[in-house]
Amino acid sequence: MKALLFVTGTLLAAGAMSTPAEAQNYPWCAYYSGRAGGTNCGFTTYEQCMATVSGIGGFCNINTQYVPPAAPHGPAVYRRHKRHPHSQN
Repeated sequence: MKALLFVTGTLLAAGAMSTPAEAQNYPWCAYYSGRAGGTNCGFTTYEQCMATVSGIGGFCNINTQYVPPAAPHGPAVYRRHKRHPHSQN
């Protein structure tokens, strides 16, 4: 009995320390047809989505809940502009 409580406590502690799951954020969704039906919005390209539904039935559509990731904030990139031939610099 004590072993069962120890294992349960260990599992609960491990679960509390893990990172939380996040929803998938991809631009394409597969809508499966048939008895089971279902939706999977885990595709980065239309071609990936269509390859998945081919043979099992269904269609692909844009994920209306998709939010593109923010651009990484790295060092600023400066472009050198060509100087005008009549400038004093």
